[in-house]
Amino acid sequence: MVHTRETRASAAEIKFVIPRSLAPRVLDWARAHLDPDPHGTGPSSDEYETSSLYFDTRQFDVFHRRASYGRAKYRIRRYGESDVVFLERKLRKPGLLIKRRTIAPLGMLADLAANLDGPAGGEWFHRRLQVRHLQPVCQITYHRTARVLETADGPARLTLDCDLRTTPASGVVFSDATGLPFLDNEMILELKYRVRLPATFRHLVEEFGLTAQTASKYRLGMAALGHTHAPAASTRLAQPDSSYA
Repeated sequence: MVHTRETRASAAEIKFVIPRSLAPRVLDWARAHLDPDPHGTGPSSDEYETSSLYFDTRQFDVFHRRASYGRAKYRIRRYGESDVVFLERKLRKPGLLIKRRTIAPLGMLADLAANLDGPAGGEWFHRRLQVRHLQPVCQITYHRTARVLETADGPARLTLDCDLRTTPASGVVFSDATGLPFLDNEMILELKYRVRLPATFRHLVEEFGLTAQTASKYRLGMAALGHTHAPAASTRLAQPDSSYA
């Protein structure tokens, strides 16, 4: 397995939920000003399909952001029909973003499912599932377009996600089900950078009059499946994850 652990001080991720009608213009702008994702496919070498299995407790503590469960998400991500998956934890603290990611073979999921009380591949991930009493609760799938930018502060990335769908999880396995769509007429635009918002991103925000807001795919997908959250995870008046001023 390949394992990475990344700690980013002053890392930022700003999200925007934009109308689908605006997306072609934003995408044209991004392709004119940023480079394609090195792992992308399609005519512009910047597209791929993404599926993520999200984990939560039986009481949905992650969904409801209860105590320390509100700061971390555990998921297994797969790109397209790849025969490898990524075991991921994303932990957020004030001014600090910690990502831990391990690449594992797709077949490891069967071992993880069959050995919930014993050792499994990706020991750290399995151990955290046990300690925090986490189990798969839903699968989120979407089509992503990604562009990248090199800055003086390090790499920056723009992603635009559409055709978002959610499916209840039936175990530690990826489903081929079509899933229930959510944000039908909207797309999620995300800007990821370090230290300060790149001038290129600032021009994008200003040109299209974008307003940052929260947009958790996990919480939006769970809400589409009938789970309720107060305040609503999809609220359009929530504060952004971080300021870009």
